[in-house]
Amino acid sequence: MKKIKILLTFFLATHLSYSQTPDIAILEVASGFDNPVDIQNADDDRLFIVEQSGAIQIINSDDTVNSTPFITIPVNNNGFEQGLLGLAFHPDYATNGFFYVHYTQGNGDTQISRFTVTSDPDIADPNSEFPLLEVSQPFSNHNGGGLAFGADGFLYIALGDGGSGGDPGNRAQNPGLLLGKMLRIDVDNQDTNLNYAIPTSNPFVGDTSFRPEIWDLGLRNPFRFSFDDETGAMWIGDVGQNQIEEVDRGIGGGHNYGWRCYEGNSPFNTAGCPDDSELTFPVAQYLHNGNGPAKCSIVGGYVYRGSQFPTMQGLYFFADTCSDEIAYIDATTPADITYSEQFSGNSFVTFGEDINKELYISGLGGTVFRVVDADLLSTDDFDQTTHIRVYPNPATDMLTIERTDVTNTDTLRIFNITGKLVKSQSIADPTTTLRISDLTSGIYLIQFETSGYTQKLIIK
Repeated sequence: MKKIKILLTFFLATHLSYSQTPDIAILEVASGFDNPVDIQNADDDRLFIVEQSGAIQIINSDDTVNSTPFITIPVNNNGFEQGLLGLAFHPDYATNGFFYVHYTQGNGDTQISRFTVTSDPDIADPNSEFPLLEVSQPFSNHNGGGLAFGADGFLYIALGDGGSGGDPGNRAQNPGLLLGKMLRIDVDNQDTNLNYAIPTSNPFVGDTSFRPEIWDLGLRNPFRFSFDDETGAMWIGDVGQNQIEEVDRGIGGGHNYGWRCYEGNSPFNTAGCPDDSELTFPVAQYLHNGNGPAKCSIVGGYVYRGSQFPTMQGLYFFADTCSDEIAYIDATTPADITYSEQFSGNSFVTFGEDINKELYISGLGGTVFRVVDADLLSTDDFDQTTHIRVYPNPATDMLTIERTDVTNTDTLRIFNITGKLVKSQSIADPTTTLRISDLTSGIYLIQFETSGYTQKLIIK
């Protein structure tokens, strides 16, 4: 075992160090979408792609796209920030078939509704709409758009400040309005005169000056937000006004993120604002004309909790629509922002996760990509003998091992990144297939015991 331990030590030190800076790259999954503005999964191996014009498309596990949309919803898509904007699947979707959408009505107002899947898992019923909440919009911009279920089973809804510029009605700070807020509702119950219930644990329940749906306030346009599965923290990318984009993080509700009093950490319009001690300031911010290419609009993302790219673990990823850069900060101790290269022509607008918490991104260019660490994507590490081939790599369910000019029986061993032996198989024939569906997604090291041949293996 001495040789394999040395190789694993070298492998881990040079490729798998958790402190290593990832080399962020994107891999195309599927293209040809019409302004794909949201990516979600239904706790299975499909990706659901929300098109701003009103359709939801399905990408299958083999990266094929269904010819028929999951559903098409009539929406108002006349404005740049209007249309079908958000999607969330009920935590019990496998049982009840309920999913929720955030879209713009024909009159320009925001609509939150529930729909139901049919007996065909790839087709939803367009006539099953159950309206939950309608919000009047004074302007066509700053509609927000994000939807997500928390670990508590409640639905969170992100609404912008109602639009124009500078929040002229000071709506984000007005506790009697839903605009410029993060909302939290119970979709499994109904209160009197409502198609939903107010969770009794909402932070402002009992304060008659506040709408009881409000979870947080002081947001400008929180188009995309997410929860960190490990810590429960909510992460928000709140789009700025003229100069500053911000990342907000909060655990629990009741936060006032400061708009329009502040843009990021800088005063914007502090007339009638609460004391700074009552505000929650961003954990990170950046300027439109700083740190490389010009920027204009933050795209909130996710804290990476997948397994294939250990160097990305615990990093919060976000992007900017204008600069086409992907950025990240450490979710535990946010400090400096690290930016990727520019991926020009994409106009990024959303991130998404698959069932395994691997990360995706898409933009107005119409292509869905997977976000990866290029340093950990190569599978040609170590020996490159022509006498042994192990494929496919990356692999999913099965491996094929081909040996030429080799007559002796050998033992193929697979180690995980900690050096633990997770699978061993005697190899005698020129061609052998090996089932690996019992191994989780991630990076492994394979070695032939007799020949000493070693290679990196990615299981996805």
